[in-house]
Amino acid sequence: MRIPVEPVVWQCGDRMWTLRARPLVMGILNVTPDSFSDGGLYASEEEAVARGLALMGEGADLVDVGGESTRPGAAPVTPAQELARVIPVIRRLAAAGAAVSVDTRHAAVAAEAVAAGACVINDVAGCQDPDMAQVARRSGAGVVVMHMKGDPRTMQALADYGDVVEEVAGWLEERVAALIASGIRAEALAVDPGFGFAKNPEQNRALLAGLERLMRGGRPVLAGLSRKSWLGLITGRPVRERGAASLAALCAAVWNGARIVRVHDVRESVDAVKVLAALAEGTGL
Repeated sequence: MRIPVEPVVWQCGDRMWTLRARPLVMGILNVTPDSFSDGGLYASEEEAVARGLALMGEGADLVDVGGESTRPGAAPVTPAQELARVIPVIRRLAAAGAAVSVDTRHAAVAAEAVAAGACVINDVAGCQDPDMAQVARRSGAGVVVMHMKGDPRTMQALADYGDVVEEVAGWLEERVAALIASGIRAEALAVDPGFGFAKNPEQNRALLAGLERLMRGGRPVLAGLSRKSWLGLITGRPVRERGAASLAALCAAVWNGARIVRVHDVRESVDAVKVLAALAEGTGL
């Protein structure tokens, strides 16, 4: 597989990206006390807004704001708690010109987030909240549909597949078809195989190698590999020292077809995707 250069449109509210060789970089901003990598670092509104502005300055195309940890074993929070964490931050970042994504699996949170200025709903539950499709359709927001079994408390016990690539691809295709049937434009949708969500290390590797299969549905693929625990198993590095491993995984994902990458280390990731795009377009070495 080589980096795809055929254009794919992703329409997210009043923003439209035509994705070619250079993927979008989505910077992670967790406004949580317990996310696996940066939990507690940006717990206050001022800290979170400052971090979001810094991600923009480093070249992030989107800032992905989340108020609920979805690490393995994480306890759920109420939509009210999630809203209190994310809405003030989203409102201020959107006012500053950021393209903001809200990382949520709750339709009530997504509705308030798009009203506050978010242009993308990044749903780790694959839009299974019965009201999520209506929120997306009415708002016109872009939607990332991610594959996950169970919930953060149960998902690691559900990593049971015959052929993980075919099963994940088939599930995503069914979800995309259902969302289009509900009235959401195909151009608004992107898909995410959910690395680490009900997948063991070998299944993660298979999905990374098999991203081309996910592209057959015609929608851009998002890869979220940054600082994942299975990269720690490979390298022996703790979570805050997995930058190099994350970049290596990012390069493999882009080479295999990812059009959006979700990352903690934005500056380094932007440099990496620029080099990959130059090589794919024939202007590199």
